[in-house]
Amino acid sequence: MSAKTVAEPRSSAWAPLRTAVYRNLWLALLAANIGTWMQTVGAQWLLIDHPNASTLVALVQTASLLPVLLLALPAGALADTFDRRHLLISVQLFLVAVAVALTLLTATGRMPPALLLTLTFAFGVGQALTLPAWAAVIPELVPPAQLRSASALGSISVNVARAIGPAVAGVLISRTGVAPVFALNAVAFGIFAYALVRWRPGTARAVEVPERFTAALRAGGRYVRHSPIVRRLLRRALVFVVPASAIWALLPLVASRRLGLGSGGYGVLLAALGVGAVVGGLLLAWIRDRLSANQFLLVAGVLFSAALIVVATVRSMPLVLLALLPAGLAWVTVLANVNAEMQLFLPGWVRARGLAVYQVFFAGGQAVGAVVWGLLADLAGLEAAYLTAAALMLVGTVTSQIWPLPDLRGVNKEPASYWPQLHLAHEPDPRVGPVLVTVEYTVAPERTQQFLTAMDLVRAARQRTGAMRWGLFRPGEESDRFVEVYLVPSWDEHLRQHGGRLTGEDRQAEERARELTDGRPQVRHLLPAAAGPALTDDREAL
Repeated sequence: MSAKTVAEPRSSAWAPLRTAVYRNLWLALLAANIGTWMQTVGAQWLLIDHPNASTLVALVQTASLLPVLLLALPAGALADTFDRRHLLISVQLFLVAVAVALTLLTATGRMPPALLLTLTFAFGVGQALTLPAWAAVIPELVPPAQLRSASALGSISVNVARAIGPAVAGVLISRTGVAPVFALNAVAFGIFAYALVRWRPGTARAVEVPERFTAALRAGGRYVRHSPIVRRLLRRALVFVVPASAIWALLPLVASRRLGLGSGGYGVLLAALGVGAVVGGLLLAWIRDRLSANQFLLVAGVLFSAALIVVATVRSMPLVLLALLPAGLAWVTVLANVNAEMQLFLPGWVRARGLAVYQVFFAGGQAVGAVVWGLLADLAGLEAAYLTAAALMLVGTVTSQIWPLPDLRGVNKEPASYWPQLHLAHEPDPRVGPVLVTVEYTVAPERTQQFLTAMDLVRAARQRTGAMRWGLFRPGEESDRFVEVYLVPSWDEHLRQHGGRLTGEDRQAEERARELTDGRPQVRHLLPAAAGPALTDDREAL
């Protein structure tokens, strides 16, 4: 059987829903997403008549997303380290408790803006803990060939909720007030918690000894730092999200001040964005068949810029609704594609942490953008804020020609445990470290330059999978000898390199380098000789 690569046959957009477990959890998550959007609309509407409403309304989005910025990477480390199902159940029960508190305090008239934003922040903490764990669970629920479809269905769920939640919230607020909106949110997350309790994984998740929390955090950050492809995907998401966040952050003010709408009308505007996004999710495969990734980045950026300009300059609700439809489509085609590429590219051992970093960029871009656009609207007006965002979106769209999405066809990210079995004179404690690994190569002089070029890819693989430092040296006494040296934080970290962190891509890079050498490379593992520090700085002796 050939190794799976990122470029695999596409499955039907609805194929994952044929798996009963995934279908039940997807429907329950849809209910939770609807509740989340209802809660957001309710919180924003409570603030619409306060002084400095532009800033306060924008801060609702910031309070919701800032926890993702702060906690996503720790949440990813937790999801890669502990039982994801138990983690998800605990977090959903916490979210139910927060939603109940919002309901009771609002119903009794004890909800000042500061408390509302604090509880919104607490709700965001729960969301931050949920996102990477859920994203990492999906490959356990559907076959590998359906991962891209499952990612698209995730976007469809969010955007169906965006279409339904605000509309339902608007009707409820106009008839019964905000408290029932918060109560339904509590029920929605209770449904998701119940679905998770009913889910019984068929087999236990295959995890060796769990990584220590701080080591797992560092390993996740190290992987992203030394993966140019991941950094490029993150950069593209950020360049799009920051200007696009203006449309979400300031839409309540457009509804009330420019269009003279109430909460129901605001819900209709959000529903238009949601409908456009759902259509985009359904058309994503069709679009990918007809446009290259970078071509649809260009088209999506132009569409979103045009929508921002229309919202800024037009006071007709039908025209604004028409503009919001392609904006929603552009939003989902860009971000669903970037998210799917991340999920398919990241190796399983670091998937939750890598997706958590993506969530940091996604939520951080929205949180920072919401504050900036809110302050700009207070200082210069809504029209100036939206036009500035449109200009920034156009500039970012042009940069897609400078920082295009990477071509991931043929990239093999399947686990590849190809290093030989270790034979040591004594078995070290897994916690001992740092560990210095040396690899000696013999290279003919005429192949030296090719070898040096090939070792650049080997260096990247070592650093992604655990090496803190890496170097390639040659003895002054021998013209054909090279010594690769890399430092790993602990023996446990090095064992994880042997036991599943390496991929088919890493193997290919190492084989290309070794094809240029003579004989078998000599590998040595240098362990600390004493209990004290294995490495010291000369300055410590001064």
